[in-house]
Amino acid sequence: MKVKIKKLHPDVKIPSYAHSGDAGLDLFSREDKELKPGERHIFLLGFALEFPAGYAAVVKDKGGLPKNYGLHTLGGVFDSGYRGEYNVNLINLGQEPYQIKKGDKIAQLLILPCQAAEFEVTEDLSDSQRGGGRFGSSGR
Repeated sequence: MKVKIKKLHPDVKIPSYAHSGDAGLDLFSREDKELKPGERHIFLLGFALEFPAGYAAVVKDKGGLPKNYGLHTLGGVFDSGYRGEYNVNLINLGQEPYQIKKGDKIAQLLILPCQAAEFEVTEDLSDSQRGGGRFGSSGR
């Protein structure tokens, strides 16, 4: 799939796949920022995208950042019609401050197919194996 990218700042590092076959494109910080425990910050990425209708771009965590440091992405669904600047909203859920440097990988972007839903109001839903089972319904 071809995705158009518009650089909004000359220092933008274009999202890229680290390895052939990766699902997520690495997203890079454009600034130095220390995130203190409990602090949130929106990192502007300096680019806008255009991709076909029927897809969405979803911002997700980098694997090591939440595991090792408690950094987590908040939100991050960009619709195909959005032409504004992309961003990453990070929160530090860890116990220590974390220093982000310009050029660091801070999240990943997945471009995924999306199906538009059409709701049909009904009085009954079909039975399923899970039914109304909630958290822990599949056991330990």
